[in-house]
Amino acid sequence: MEEDLKERLEKYLSLTKEALGKIKATKKDKASAADLLDLSRRYYEDALHFRKEGDLIRAYGAVCYAHCFLDAGVRAGLLDGSNDSRLFMVDGK
Repeated sequence: MEEDLKERLEKYLSLTKEALGKIKATKKDKASAADLLDLSRRYYEDALHFRKEGDLIRAYGAVCYAHCFLDAGVRAGLLDGSNDSRLFMVDGK
């Protein structure tokens, strides 16, 4: 079970890192977009910290939160996911 958790954690850390590198705020409510991006980055950094400490459960939870903030921002139109359904919860083209 721990190996499965490690694999999933690495997958989602990689996916979220890529998503953070590509996401951009839209012109709609820039303050809220900035807040979501800040929260996502903080949770991503927390995930890296927890992984380093060997706390894989908290690391996995933190990276899930990080990516959820991105998905929520994209769905609300605050963040631009460029219709990339591999990285974000959007209907891709």
